[in-house]
Amino acid sequence: MKLPFNIDLKDKVAVITGAGGVLCGMFAQAIAQCGAKVALLDINEDAAKAMAKRITDAGGIAQGFRCNVLEKESLDICRDQVMAAFGSCDILINGAGGNSPKATTDTEYYQADKLSEDTKSFFDLDAAGVDFVFRLNFLGTLLPTQVFASDMADKPSAVILNISSMNAFTPLTKIPAYSGAKAAVSNFTKWLAVHFAQSGIRVNAIAPGFFSTTQNAALLWQPDGSPTPRTRKILAHTPMGRFGEADELTGTVLWLLNDRASGFVTGIVVPVDGGFSAYSGV
Repeated sequence: MKLPFNIDLKDKVAVITGAGGVLCGMFAQAIAQCGAKVALLDINEDAAKAMAKRITDAGGIAQGFRCNVLEKESLDICRDQVMAAFGSCDILINGAGGNSPKATTDTEYYQADKLSEDTKSFFDLDAAGVDFVFRLNFLGTLLPTQVFASDMADKPSAVILNISSMNAFTPLTKIPAYSGAKAAVSNFTKWLAVHFAQSGIRVNAIAPGFFSTTQNAALLWQPDGSPTPRTRKILAHTPMGRFGEADELTGTVLWLLNDRASGFVTGIVVPVDGGFSAYSGV
């Protein structure tokens, strides 16, 4: 993996939740290349350990851990494991999150006369599914911060980076729970930035635009690999005319982690979206 620029994170301990996934796995590799010791946390232990092996095979320092970000006990155990392996946390990336089909409508617009019996409308959304999405994205950011930030206060160059979404700025059709949950993450990022400002912890977030990943593949691509109507709409409203590449987020992440480059930056949510948020549609 080629970095857009190099920063020195030598001897830093970086904890990344959701690190078995595509985007956070990329962040883990980049941060390890900058010299940090990286703890990859994921509920899928095999995925976390596989990514950690890729990093160590490339000469980095990393270890994968099973962790459920919705269970405080699991996080406490993981904190102790990370402490024993690497020391206390300097960098926390709250990357765990996602959506659920149970919290997704089948159509963009409610048109009662066009609904069939098997069409899931807003009125059919599963409350438990909506609750899960909010918990995974918001509590899945709050709880790891409670557990790991207690060791970060008053440490030099301590940084928390949350993962929001363009949905937080403008809610997307079909996914009301995910959009609302990411809006909560953006708001919480600003709250944390103020709360920790005098203890030396900077807190920011990135808001990725549209990236084609395993998580959203069914929304973006037909089984035969052709684009869905939703994909065509996305690209038509993205001035750069394409999806982002996973490693194109890396530069923004490294900038926000670099105290020399962004030491006076806290409480912001940075769009990385190919111009989507700037385009009015005309």
